[in-house]
Amino acid sequence: MTHHFKPSHGCKPMRKSNEANRLRIIGGEWRSRVIEFPDIEGLRPTANRVRETLFNWLGQTLHGKRCLDLFAGSGALGFEAASRGAYEVVMVENSRVAIQALKKNQEKLIAPQCRLIMQGASEFLAGNRQKFDVIFLDPPFDSGLMATLLTQLKTHLTAPGVAYVEWGEAIERVISTIPQNDWQLAKQGKAGAVHFGLLSLGKGAT
Repeated sequence: MTHHFKPSHGCKPMRKSNEANRLRIIGGEWRSRVIEFPDIEGLRPTANRVRETLFNWLGQTLHGKRCLDLFAGSGALGFEAASRGAYEVVMVENSRVAIQALKKNQEKLIAPQCRLIMQGASEFLAGNRQKFDVIFLDPPFDSGLMATLLTQLKTHLTAPGVAYVEWGEAIERVISTIPQNDWQLAKQGKAGAVHFGLLSLGKGAT
């Protein structure tokens, strides 16, 4: 398992900037194209088999969808979504080093549909009024942020939209702790220490 933790504030590169890690986009327009990401402590891209499962759940194509990639990190999920036809992908990341790498990959892929924002996830959600069809959420396991962010996320999802989440414990256990919980677990899986799932909102939640 090659994933998980995303960078948090204050993360520093562990190697020289030219010693970048690499991953391949697995489907869509940019299939097999390589993107690079810096070696930052805690940054791990979502594993290939997990990404394959996720985009099988989403139906392979995201044509015309608006997507939000919180904790964008390596860009594995955001660029994959754009490759599969997403109309817009907002990629939120609070590490300056990671944002610089995301910008380079955006330019290499010629991906104007990807909008990069350097900001913390909670701060972004507090100030954003846009709604998205697909939201990717995989905060650091040790952050304790999942339940709080899921509560914030409710008003940012379109009525038929879905949220993809990755966490260090069972997803149903997390959503059971949320007061006035409106989330429904539609799909779930586990790869190594990572629990992942697809969530939707009940009627009237948005």
